[in-house]
Amino acid sequence: MKICITSLGPNLDSPIDPRFGRAQYFLVLDEDGNLRESLPNSGMGAMRGAGIAASQQIVNQGVEVLITGNIGPNAFGALMASKIKVFLGPPGISVKEVFKMWKENKLSQIQAPSVPGHFGMGPPPGRGGPGGRRRGGIR
Repeated sequence: MKICITSLGPNLDSPIDPRFGRAQYFLVLDEDGNLRESLPNSGMGAMRGAGIAASQQIVNQGVEVLITGNIGPNAFGALMASKIKVFLGPPGISVKEVFKMWKENKLSQIQAPSVPGHFGMGPPPGRGGPGGRRRGGIR
């Protein structure tokens, strides 16, 4: 069995990533918690469709279980269509710890998306705010 956990880093001591579609890494473990692969998320920087791209990357790995911090509707639908079971892990803990929680049946399988679409994108660009840019002119 292959278990995928979203991660902020490439190893088991890295914190779980609270996002799925824009997660930094996908760590693929076996049923004993051994790291089999550490995959950078190829769709992380996509302008649109990050959740679908991430889902396809997971499906291509033959994953049967996903553990993540949150998941949006498009990604959730794609994973359900592929019969991948999705579990939510608490933020701020390591991949190793969340795997142990899953193994001890302390995580619940979800039946619906946990966040609305476009959750992990941050604030939209605008005038002068964080992530935005200032336009020329008098200040």
